Amino acid sequence: MIEDKLLGSRILITGGAGFVGSNLVKKILLSKCFSITVIDNFLSSEKENLPNDTRIKLIEGSCADDQILENLGDEFDHVFHLATFHGNQNSIFDPIADHENNLLTSLKFFKKISDFKKVKMTVYSSAGCTTAAKTYDTPEPTKESDVVSLYMDSPYQISKIAGELYANYFFLNKGLKIVKARFQNVYGPGEILGAGKWRGTISTIWRNVVPVFIYRALKKKPLLLENSGNSSRDFIFVDDIAEGLLKAAILGKSGEVYNLASGVETGIFELAQEINRLCDNQNNIDLLPRRNWDRSGRRFGDIEKSSRDLNFHPKVSLAEGLEKTISWTRENMRIIESCIKKHDKQISVLSN
Repeated sequence: MIEDKLLGSRILITGGAGFVGSNLVKKILLSKCFSITVIDNFLSSEKENLPNDTRIKLIEGSCADDQILENLGDEFDHVFHLATFHGNQNSIFDPIADHENNLLTSLKFFKKISDFKKVKMTVYSSAGCTTAAKTYDTPEPTKESDVVSLYMDSPYQISKIAGELYANYFFLNKGLKIVKARFQNVYGPGEILGAGKWRGTISTIWRNVVPVFIYRALKKKPLLLENSGNSSRDFIFVDDIAEGLLKAAILGKSGEVYNLASGVETGIFELAQEINRLCDNQNNIDLLPRRNWDRSGRRFGDIEKSSRDLNFHPKVSLAEGLEKTISWTRENMRIIESCIKKHDKQISVLSN
């Protein structure tokens, strides 16, 4: 197991209380690591996501905070920079907040850790949507070497790809050992609708398609499909992402970029049908118009490089992953609904 390589390691994770971060924390805790330091400002996460373990040290705040950066010492073996401003629609609403919580955090954090000598590898979480072709026609699997468009759909995408450029700069000029991991659409247990603080739009609550569909299906409500369901994505289970992050840290070559994806294109309409079936939801589907900002209607990732260089092979099928996520959602409905409810006031203001 890849976790065996972390024996005695000191790990630093920014955004470690988030959906992906907390699942990575739990996976690392299965190893005999020495400690995990988590930096999180809980902008889009909840403290309840972190397990109770004496090896975890929580630093509450932003990884761009000067005092937090000043207090970080050169003691870490592996670093995972997962902190982000979630996500496309919130970044469109407030590009400045995206800059401050996405791009500026990466720049300041990379500058700090580039002086560390002990770090064996830093992994930066980027986004597969930054390099995917902007198409509603039949897509080709997105490769790491594909040309990056100069016309992005959102400030979030701009921040993510600019973060890769800063990672490259500190790699080339400061000797920072770093790899970039481009995520596709991650789903699974631990993604709490409404987690964190209000970020300006209802996307604070209704985040990604899988948890939203599952919640609505369990509540026997129709699933709302934008673009009349004529879109597709690459869905990868969070356990596979956590495995891929560890493999990138242990086996990755500094300066390289790796796709962490399932390699499978799944239509959103088919996804909705399957979730309705698994949740026994008879209220079916409502078709909505296309989102005016989203030009990358269909996409999925190529994992040939990650499979070859990282021995990365996703294990969880979409069917199995959905069943696990539905079961987790049922069991955690209390915290999900409490997080949704805390934004009631802001939603009321928007609707007036």
